[in-house]
Amino acid sequence: MTLALAADVLIGGLITGGLYALVALGLNLQYGLMRVLNVAHGEFLMLGAYLTYTLHTAWGMNPLLTLGVTAPTAFLVGLGLHRALYARLLAGAEGPGALESRSLILSFGLLFVLQNLALLAFTADLRGYGYLSSPMRLLGTAFPANRLVAAGVALALGVGFYAYLRATLQGKAIRALMQEPDGARLVGIDVPTVHARCFGVGIAMSAVTGSLVSMFFELTPFMGLPYTVTALVVIILGGLGNVLGSLAGALLLGLAETASLYISSFDVRPIVSYAVLSLILIWRPSGILGR
Repeated sequence: MTLALAADVLIGGLITGGLYALVALGLNLQYGLMRVLNVAHGEFLMLGAYLTYTLHTAWGMNPLLTLGVTAPTAFLVGLGLHRALYARLLAGAEGPGALESRSLILSFGLLFVLQNLALLAFTADLRGYGYLSSPMRLLGTAFPANRLVAAGVALALGVGFYAYLRATLQGKAIRALMQEPDGARLVGIDVPTVHARCFGVGIAMSAVTGSLVSMFFELTPFMGLPYTVTALVVIILGGLGNVLGSLAGALLLGLAETASLYISSFDVRPIVSYAVLSLILIWRPSGILGR
């Protein structure tokens, strides 16, 4: 393997993995903390992409600046959904198994509602726009500037959130709930409030990923589900409830998928993804950094 090819695989894998990491972190917060299996998670990525598309094409807003609209809007939507739907589900569930199954059914309904609302608003036509599409050379290889910027923003947000969990009191409360829910309640952590905020943050992460993805992918109301599946693969790879594991799993998956593009003339990325997942489950059933 030449140096240029190695750099191409490495940088391409980091770009893909950075985006996977951000969307997976949001789902890991919901599933790892509350055992809420939200299969509609990717639909908020789709809505975030359409929001950025609308702000950019209709009002000429810089796509990167739309993150200041997408993130708080999605966070408030997440708080509203948690209060209207998931808080009652959490309060009425008899155990983790019942909670997972009920949240799965609820989120499937939410998935179809959001998809059809997007169909009514934007139709099924592919939409998109061009932004920072000129190539940039890095380590002897060329990449579209929009992908490099998107990956940089996604990785920065992911690492920043991990630092927040490690360094702040609120972050320690979240980690305590993930590791020992009963003990966290005994020391006075306001569980419903933490659940609501984390659900909102998870939705915001998904929507922000959609805003970044909209800079270089075409938009469709059905673009969200593949990202939900990828996010599930990533959090299983990294370990349920492990934020650093999600980052590691996303980068590993991104590198594996990018390398597969140079090995086969066909798109074998789904095969590679599930092969990596199978190997990790055999080698470490709890995930790369799971306990």
